[in-house]
Amino acid sequence: EGMPQTLSSTSMFTPCGFSPHLHTSKEDEQGGLIFQDGNLTSASLDALIQHLIPTTDYYPEKAYIFTFLLSSRLFIEPHELLSRVCHKCIEQQRLDDPVLDKARIRKFGPKILQLLTEWTETFPYDFQEERMIGHLKDMIHRIAPCDEAYWKKMNQLLQTLNQKLATLSHGQEGIVKISATVSDKLVAFKSKPPSIQREILSVCSDPYTLAQQLTHVELERLSHIGPEEFVQAFVHKDPLDGTKTCFSEQKKTSNLEAYVKWFNRLCYLVATEICMPAKKKQRAQVIEFFIDVARECFNIGNFNSLMAIISGMNMSPVSRLKKTWSKVKTAKFFILEHQMDPTGNFYNYRTALRGAAHRSLTAHSNREKIVIPFFSLLIKDIYFLNEGCANRLPNGHVNFEKFLELAKQVGEFITWKQVECPFEQDPNIIHYLHTAPIFTEDGLYLASYESESPENQTEKDRWKSLR
Repeated sequence: EGMPQTLSSTSMFTPCGFSPHLHTSKEDEQGGLIFQDGNLTSASLDALIQHLIPTTDYYPEKAYIFTFLLSSRLFIEPHELLSRVCHKCIEQQRLDDPVLDKARIRKFGPKILQLLTEWTETFPYDFQEERMIGHLKDMIHRIAPCDEAYWKKMNQLLQTLNQKLATLSHGQEGIVKISATVSDKLVAFKSKPPSIQREILSVCSDPYTLAQQLTHVELERLSHIGPEEFVQAFVHKDPLDGTKTCFSEQKKTSNLEAYVKWFNRLCYLVATEICMPAKKKQRAQVIEFFIDVARECFNIGNFNSLMAIISGMNMSPVSRLKKTWSKVKTAKFFILEHQMDPTGNFYNYRTALRGAAHRSLTAHSNREKIVIPFFSLLIKDIYFLNEGCANRLPNGHVNFEKFLELAKQVGEFITWKQVECPFEQDPNIIHYLHTAPIFTEDGLYLASYESESPENQTEKDRWKSLR
């Protein structure tokens, strides 16, 4: 404890690409906001809230709105933020006056409506809270007497929001239902399943089709993840607010977790399908099929399914099947593996991802717009960004520079998750992907040893203990 602190490499290198002490260029301050080369770098929470609030002749930049709404939840709960925003608007626009200044409010009205609309569109889950809807209605009720059109706007806004929340919760229920049936009925096998088990090739023998259906599942699941889940996954207690831990009681990250579970399921499904057939020739056929599926996923821009398939093939119960692999044309597999190679912090994958992102920007069809990132790496990047820089600077200011970087990463993800899936859905294949029984890790080893018997003492011991 009493050791002198040395600068560790981690504190010198911050993923945000800046070191807070090296800036020499001059800082400008406007209303408590600190700018560096024209970019907002830090400010007190109060100044940031003020900067969010529209006036008759000011409206915050879109990028600022997103960045602040995304990161503010580390310091203040959304309902409290909205309450403060409304409160300040009431003060500044004198909405409590017995006689309202109609001309003035007609200038202000469309702007506050626009802000509320952007908030409900980007962070709909915030409005699952009654209090949020309360603040929203209160605000509009105050300005509505000045213009009939504001009522219409409010009803539109609430209708759109309700539809969005209904769609999201319906999708979530679907996912929960699927997860429940999987864990209840289809206990992951410990030993070879009865022969009634269908295998993937009987459900879908065309790699192109399977890659498209996997893309369906990915985009469907992505669409439910709210941008705020990335921030809430890493909530620590805010040091300047000793009273309560922001959110950590109810970490709202269920969609994010469900998506990681899907990745794991796909890994195990691939491994199960390979280890199940009794004949070597059939196992090799399944491996080659999945290599083709993975290649199609790569071409589509579905890197998450691609990585899950490769991970499934690299699980040791699969990779130990030497006789099976000797029958496989592995050149294509090595190319894919090379693409997803973790060396150089996944350099090859990141290059491919940038390429897909670029293609997406210039795309003419939804088909070219698809970018499904390798999800756990995205979370890891955001985690390191979060760990590498403090949320607040020593003077108590919010470290806005960090949150701009965070918003860049999450914002890109939001663009990708909004792509409509261009492929026709095949309910039969999708049902199979979600419900086909899978082996546990022990089950995979058992099936693997039954297919190709243990080669050394370690494997023999393991087989014995498993049986």
